[in-house]
Amino acid sequence: MQPIGYGQTTPSRLDATFAALSDPTRRAILARLMAGEASVLELAEPFKMSQPAISKHIKVLERVGLVSRGRDAQRRPCRLEAKPLAEAVDWLEGYRRFWEGRFRHLDALLVEMKAKEKKSMKRKRKS
Repeated sequence: MQPIGYGQTTPSRLDATFAALSDPTRRAILARLMAGEASVLELAEPFKMSQPAISKHIKVLERVGLVSRGRDAQRRPCRLEAKPLAEAVDWLEGYRRFWEGRFRHLDALLVEMKAKEKKSMKRKRKS
């Protein structure tokens, strides 16, 4: 197992992905793109912000590779690119495994403590 944080993803790329994901508007844009490609106008619809503001968010997502734009005649649809998300999940996976191990250890400790408590209660009843 590789040490946590030392996978194939470069730290700067991972930092950029998490920075892009830190904004709720950008996360909402990505959630919308999970349903399929959409134009900037379509992506701007649910937000109370201008199309240029949405375009700035999309550019941030494009720079980190979370979104790409295609060409469809006059339309330039945006689509979700999952690779940076997969890299972030891979990085987080190490922490998930760490915490699962800690929880298993805690569960075992609780079982041991309950068993000792049960033994102690039995001894007290016999006395």
